[in-house]
Amino acid sequence: MSIVDKIKSSSSTAFSFELLPPLKGDGIASVFKTIDLLREFDPKYINITTHRSEVIFKQNDQGLFEQSDVRRRPGTVAIAAAIKSKYKIPVVPHVICSGFTKEEIEYELIDLQFLGITDLLLLRGDKAKHEKDFVPTGHMHATDLQQQVNNFNKGIFLDGSRMKALPAEPFSYGMAAYPERHEESPNTESDLYYTKMKVDGGAEYLVTQMFFDNQKYYDFVDKCRNMGITVPIIPGIKPITLMNQLTVLPKIFHTEIPEEFASELRKCKTDAEATEVGVEWCTKQASDLKAHGVPSIHFYSLMAAQSVKRVAKAVF
Repeated sequence: MSIVDKIKSSSSTAFSFELLPPLKGDGIASVFKTIDLLREFDPKYINITTHRSEVIFKQNDQGLFEQSDVRRRPGTVAIAAAIKSKYKIPVVPHVICSGFTKEEIEYELIDLQFLGITDLLLLRGDKAKHEKDFVPTGHMHATDLQQQVNNFNKGIFLDGSRMKALPAEPFSYGMAAYPERHEESPNTESDLYYTKMKVDGGAEYLVTQMFFDNQKYYDFVDKCRNMGITVPIIPGIKPITLMNQLTVLPKIFHTEIPEEFASELRKCKTDAEATEVGVEWCTKQASDLKAHGVPSIHFYSLMAAQSVKRVAKAVF
């Protein structure tokens, strides 16, 4: 059963969360620790993020600096397989355009097929830290990546050749949505146009970028429905845990923090106080979303697994 089928068949609002692969050399224990912390809430799936390589400069023996690419968080496919094997919980690895060639993506799809992991989240991904604008290694847009996956499902490789045997189970996938507009969209209407393009192209559900004002999500869903978008639109939320996230999160994710929430965060003198405020606000968000009958709530748990547990315990 695909992720979208699990969500649609759930009798109440479903629970899911996102995991960050460990840094190179750290081992998988931290990943398992987070799952052990949150598995009591019956996650319908676990998302596994994928990260591009980063450009770094190292000094050689001659004292000159040389540029090299480093993958700080490798192993997304292997981690997804390990979680599926150990916990029997459906996993949804991210497949991204950023930093990956079309050929690398093709081999990633082949590996996932071999492992029987057929639920994906397709994303463009962030631009490289050293780049002013997004520069594609392979695909420029998530919809281009989507077409590659669609062709793969039909048994067509990048070079146009055909598989000797079609995949036993085609990939099912979701894609991203932005209640407050993608940073590169010129206006809301344009953003909605591309959102509908994703759904028309085969996206079976949408997961939103994090937001802190539920009304923005409700308004976005209404606009999508008015455009004929009928797939589940899953709200993504995150409990704030650090004082500096008051300014960092809006800058990175282009999301507004409501003044009522911001004013309470400004009063905090320590990160521990900010964590308490973050849990309270996120609990209010999740409770309201559940009361509105959303199909699922997806938690961005980076550096916030303990807070997510407290919110989930109060809401689910």
